[in-house]
Amino acid sequence: MPRLPGILGSVRVRLLVIALLPMLVLLPVMLGSAMWRWSTKIDNLLVTKVTGDLTIADQYLARLIEMSGERVDAVARSVDLHEAIGAGRQAAYLEGERQRLGLDFLRIAGPLPSERAWPVIAAALDGQRQSAIDILGAGQLEALAPGLAHRAEIALVNTRAAVPTDRTDETRGMIIHSAAPLVLPDGRRVALVGGRLLNRNLDFIDTINALVYRDQSLPDGSQGTATLFLDDVRVSTNVRLFETVRALGTRVSAEVRAQVLDEGRIWLDRAFVVNEWYISAYEPILDSFGRRVGMLYVGFLETPFREAKRTSILALSAAFVLIALVSVPVFLRWAGHIFRPLEGMTRTIAQVEAGDLAARNRPTGAGGEIAQLAHHFDSLLDRLQARDRELRSWAESLETRVEERTRDLRAANLRLERTTERLIMSEKLAAVGEITASVAHEINNPVAVIQGNLDLARNTLGAEADKVAEEFALIDDQVYRIGVIVSKLLQFARPEDYSGSADLIAPAEVVKDCLVLTRHQVQAAGIASEISAEGTGTVFMPRTELQQVIVNLILNAVHAMPEGGSLRVVAKDCKDGVEVTVEDSGTGIAPEVLPRVFDPFFTTKQAQGTGLGLSISQQIVSRAGGRITAESIPGHGSRFRVFLPGAKKT
Repeated sequence: MPRLPGILGSVRVRLLVIALLPMLVLLPVMLGSAMWRWSTKIDNLLVTKVTGDLTIADQYLARLIEMSGERVDAVARSVDLHEAIGAGRQAAYLEGERQRLGLDFLRIAGPLPSERAWPVIAAALDGQRQSAIDILGAGQLEALAPGLAHRAEIALVNTRAAVPTDRTDETRGMIIHSAAPLVLPDGRRVALVGGRLLNRNLDFIDTINALVYRDQSLPDGSQGTATLFLDDVRVSTNVRLFETVRALGTRVSAEVRAQVLDEGRIWLDRAFVVNEWYISAYEPILDSFGRRVGMLYVGFLETPFREAKRTSILALSAAFVLIALVSVPVFLRWAGHIFRPLEGMTRTIAQVEAGDLAARNRPTGAGGEIAQLAHHFDSLLDRLQARDRELRSWAESLETRVEERTRDLRAANLRLERTTERLIMSEKLAAVGEITASVAHEINNPVAVIQGNLDLARNTLGAEADKVAEEFALIDDQVYRIGVIVSKLLQFARPEDYSGSADLIAPAEVVKDCLVLTRHQVQAAGIASEISAEGTGTVFMPRTELQQVIVNLILNAVHAMPEGGSLRVVAKDCKDGVEVTVEDSGTGIAPEVLPRVFDPFFTTKQAQGTGLGLSISQQIVSRAGGRITAESIPGHGSRFRVFLPGAKKT
């Protein structure tokens, strides 16, 4: 087994595969594919034929039903019938017409409820001729004509592949039920009703078979059959149990019954019929109530067609084997002239690969392309051996130089990376310094003007200022907050020039203040807000810093809901501290972006943000000994949790 890869990789085996692949692999595949397609087309043609056969049988049955209605209607309209009724001899006249028309019964039905229960008779009583298939019980058959129930009765025969049953006889009768309107001399409208029993009606089924399968319409050995089923029982058929015994009382297979009777679909395929396989077509038969009560079948023996296909396949296979036996030795002889010199070259290559650069082909013979190739190959090996000596000497010196240069490059690359990191950080800090100086200059002057005018308004209004004392107090607080924010920006840029002290605050109260500060942005965006600030815990940190964090989270949530949504802010006590949660129903954050939201200068709002909000918020919360975390589901919103350690009571 270990030698198998070497055998498969040899030149001999490869050339044998090239020589024999078309004959022993590709040709059989193409032949098999062609035979499979041919067999499929033959099967399709057989199905198409049996479909046409079923159409002919169906049209004949439909015409038989229509003719029955026409004949009954002709009798109902005849002058002789009206004269017979006037003379009181209608019974004798109807019996004569029944025998002449080949009907099993012919009678006059009145407008009784029991008669109107049949759609055929009800239509005739309403003035319209109608004819259909109907199923009658043994008592109904006997009431129509003495002995009719006995003629309809068929003993069931145990049939392979049929649905199991406890019944031993089929006593119902399938009839062609026809009725035509008849007006009596006294003006009353009745119906003339006639019918023909199809159970054991062999003339009817033989006529269908003769129409569908004429002489020479099938190959020798095949046989066409037709059958009428009541439910799944053969009540009229030319299928044979034995040479002279028809298969009356046998039943259809369970598979066919399920598709045709239960599902109402036509069967067009091979099927097991009594004791042989037939190319078969079944269609459901509907009674006058629209119920599936039986089936019409036509089909022909599959065996001759199957034998013909098998014979054709065997003949083609034998022809292929014969051609292969004749041509393969010729191919092998031609391939042998190539094997030997190529195998010699393969051995030489293997020796060279193993390290023997002195190995040569040294071909003998008159010449030819392969011999010339062997001579050229030996010349190349001579040059290769000389070049190998030169390369070995160069490689030794080059290896030493490469190793020295590699060490230098690694050291220089490390220094470059560190310098680049410091340069980037310096650029960021310089930018923050410039932004901070500009903010301090641009904001402090307007804030001073606002505060001065606020004091002037308070003094001018006097006692009237008490009515808006709460609003003035809120403005005082926010002006103070602006000043603190500017101070914090300067502290961020030059932390060594500032120092501060922490305050004892209740985060729940700060949350309520923040909702007031951001009310305008929330309402303008059409966002429904919900606040739950029932926590009573306290923490040590500046009030304005916590306000800055919560306001930043709320505004981020508003920006994430440009089409409106819901905002929920919760401040609650938890183990070892207080937790503030800001949750929105916005667009969410992609999983690959979520780990970077706290990085400085990283933003998903493009030109609308600087990317410092969450980074500064994280620094503020971390300085207070807490932590801030983010969760998000794209398309369903985001949730930011701020945990702050509680103030220890002394």
